[in-house]
Amino acid sequence: MLAFIIAATLIELTPGPNMTWLAVLGATRGRKPALAAVAGIGLGLTLAGLVAGLGLTLLFQAFPSLLTALRYAGTFYLFYLAYDAWQDSTKPPQVAARSHSAFLVQGFVSNALNPKAYLFYAAILPQFLTTANQTREIALLTAIYVVVATSIHFFIALAAGSLADWLAHAPQAQTLRRAMALAIAAAAIWFFISTGHMT
Repeated sequence: MLAFIIAATLIELTPGPNMTWLAVLGATRGRKPALAAVAGIGLGLTLAGLVAGLGLTLLFQAFPSLLTALRYAGTFYLFYLAYDAWQDSTKPPQVAARSHSAFLVQGFVSNALNPKAYLFYAAILPQFLTTANQTREIALLTAIYVVVATSIHFFIALAAGSLADWLAHAPQAQTLRRAMALAIAAAAIWFFISTGHMT
């Protein structure tokens, strides 16, 4: 169990699209929108765990085109988030405001379209299964992973959110916000390249 927690922590501490997007979202929108996104990401990771627990990841082996479709859809969605952030950089905060549920949905969708999440559960979880009752153990390990990931994302959201007030009044606020939008686009490119070997 401890080995799994360490592995999950190391994986989640590795910079990636979730971390980049949350940092940008927190810095540009504030803590509450970023925390809503954290909840969405947690739901997306839970979905991936349920898919693995039901053995549905075997479909990816039978139909590799499903992984390819997820890869392209996930990359496209990250570019959409980058575009969304760029568009918001040109608007006053009160005009760009939206409900927190929108960010929860964005967090969920970005992870539901992430093939790495599904393959993590399919490839890594079996290495930590120790009992005959694998369904229950997969559910437990999935819950642990989601808790670890959500805890890390929670602190990222809080830390980035503390910069929101400063960024809103910074002399080069628009330039900084656009640079952050470009960082999400760069994360999308990295995501596309890093998932290339999966398809």
